[in-house]
Amino acid sequence: MTDSEKAAKVIEALKAAEGEPAQIALPILNGLVGLVQGSGEAPLEVEEARSGAFLAICEIGKALHRGQPADRLWGAAMSATERWMSLVRGR
Repeated sequence: MTDSEKAAKVIEALKAAEGEPAQIALPILNGLVGLVQGSGEAPLEVEEARSGAFLAICEIGKALHRGQPADRLWGAAMSATERWMSLVRGR
């Protein structure tokens, strides 16, 4: 699977998980780990964008796990993932 395909799947999963209760959203987010893990083979800018998406998704997971509000975190994760996608599509 290409990085562009991975980023597209992450965006799709974020859209599916947003607004769901934690018990549904957390397994969806956990399933993204393999897609957002880096191999270190991409240019630094792409790896930084991918890493930013990973961290933003982790922040949502932490908030949901702790029962804290995550509403403001979804947009940040989506933006970070869209940035990653735009960079990998441009390669």
